[in-house]
Amino acid sequence: MGVADRLSLLRCRRSVAMYTNLHYRRRPSDAKVAEAARSSGELGWPVSCGQGKERGAVAKDKLNVLLLAGYFEVRGSCAYTLRLLEHLDDHAVLARMVCISGDRVPESKRQTLPIDVRPYLGIPILNRVAVWDLARSLDGSSINLVHVQTRTVAKLGIWLARSLDVPYLLTVHDFLGPREHLPIDRRRCRGIICVSEAVRDSLAERMAELAPLLTVILSGVELPPSPPRPDPQGRLPVIGTAGPLERVKGQRYFLEAARRMLEEGHDAEFMIAGSGEEEASLRQLARDLGIADKVTFATHMREFSEVMGAIDIFVLPSLQQGLGSIMLEAMAWARPVIATRVGGVESIVEHRKTGLLVPGGDSAALADAILYLLDHWDEAEQIGTQARKMVAEYYRVDQMVERTAQLYRQAVKQPVEQKQQAG
Repeated sequence: MGVADRLSLLRCRRSVAMYTNLHYRRRPSDAKVAEAARSSGELGWPVSCGQGKERGAVAKDKLNVLLLAGYFEVRGSCAYTLRLLEHLDDHAVLARMVCISGDRVPESKRQTLPIDVRPYLGIPILNRVAVWDLARSLDGSSINLVHVQTRTVAKLGIWLARSLDVPYLLTVHDFLGPREHLPIDRRRCRGIICVSEAVRDSLAERMAELAPLLTVILSGVELPPSPPRPDPQGRLPVIGTAGPLERVKGQRYFLEAARRMLEEGHDAEFMIAGSGEEEASLRQLARDLGIADKVTFATHMREFSEVMGAIDIFVLPSLQQGLGSIMLEAMAWARPVIATRVGGVESIVEHRKTGLLVPGGDSAALADAILYLLDHWDEAEQIGTQARKMVAEYYRVDQMVERTAQLYRQAVKQPVEQKQQAG
């Protein structure tokens, strides 16, 4: 073993020792830890939350599924996980979520849902040990299946499924990067859920060997019973967008469209809701464009409803989009939508019927579309109404959860092949 290898091994051993000390120093015994976790709801099946006792009482009659998520953020893929967690119980599935961070989970849901936050899963040099520790804590929980919620934690999902000796499913919400390869354990992977046909087709083209595993299950959103109707007549309209602040989401074109409108004498307020790596540059761009006083950044929200009730028109300016579940939220609120012709968006938006479509990266077209809706508000209201009806028919949460639960049952029927039988 060379010097470099010895140093690498030493660093690894030190990291494992550090993890063990930090994670176990305050843990006097596994029994006490389990009891504290159950009573606090931080680890294991919570019995102090609203449905905790019922969950524990019927666990033996249900399929036990672990939902493995990454960093919890205010984005469509994270809302997808919460909806599964909330509604799988209605389909005889006992689910729990493990994630790397949970500070963005709405407080009401953190208090009532079985959510286990494991920060060490996000530290590369410690995550294998963290997976082992997670599997150790689940010993005796009779987990039947791991459902990996995003491709960003695909490797962690494989390690966990191997540690628990169970099969797993993976959900893919968007498109692979130019040189990205999706890690898959063919012995244990029982299916890959794609949130749109566009995502499925792209994945099948990039990795043809995965085609037999691909299944499309459209994301579902909650339908507010009677959302307030937007009515910008007699006041400044509010034009908004929401989602993670990332370059691929195209918020810079939203700001450029805002400047065009204001320069042409069309007054309005603009909102960007979400957080992410592009926040500082977007704030700077708003200042550079001279529109900072007309743009509100809502970076601390935890639920999309906080935004939808405040806006009149929703804009999705993405350069790439797997489906557009935040856009579906806006449609469920009967907000007229303007979106770019990218990815899975065209499978949702029918131009001038359930929304307006514009080319990606075209701030002028975006500004023109916003002005069109403001100048033809009766048509805008009709678009919002039709979009809500479309969501109620095709993008309901109960449909998504039912199909997902069916896939779970199919997955656990297939035994995991022994290693010596793998091809």
